[in-house]
Amino acid sequence: MSYQPRLQKYYQETVVPKLMEQFSYSSVMQVPRLEKICLNQGVNGATQDKKLVDVAVEEMTNIAGQKAVPTIAKKSVSNFKLREFMPIGARVTLRKDKMFEFLDRFVAVALPRVRDFRGINNKGFDGRGNYTVGVTEQIIFPEIDLDQVSKINGMDITFVTSANTDQEAFALLTELGLPFKK
Repeated sequence: MSYQPRLQKYYQETVVPKLMEQFSYSSVMQVPRLEKICLNQGVNGATQDKKLVDVAVEEMTNIAGQKAVPTIAKKSVSNFKLREFMPIGARVTLRKDKMFEFLDRFVAVALPRVRDFRGINNKGFDGRGNYTVGVTEQIIFPEIDLDQVSKINGMDITFVTSANTDQEAFALLTELGLPFKK
């Protein structure tokens, strides 16, 4: 038998029946599902020091468990000393097994390590069933060694779902364990 992440099994056995009952879907295929998780990090000061982007890519790779790629500037902005095609950040897109593994670690390990944590904001929905949450420090992830960190950076984590409305996406993400504020 092939490997299946714990959260994926939970989704198929528990979340799908609950959402079918809650939204009275006629088919299992109508139930919203998590399609991908995108992690994105802009590196402050990347225009002065190119090594900061390499460090960010390495940290992002450790966090995600998948190779991250540097993001490239599309335009030149003279006020920011930014040239076109200059690396200014890091990003990685997770799908399938790695996506469920990351979500499990994010909810169970990383979020409880946030200082003064009272739940994540439920205003990050975009109107089309996707949710974005900002993390202020990358050191909440256990994969990051505190002694190796030279600069604290935040990141955006986007959960892309197949839901048509924000209510469906909210129900899906709540069932998957994201601790929203009451």
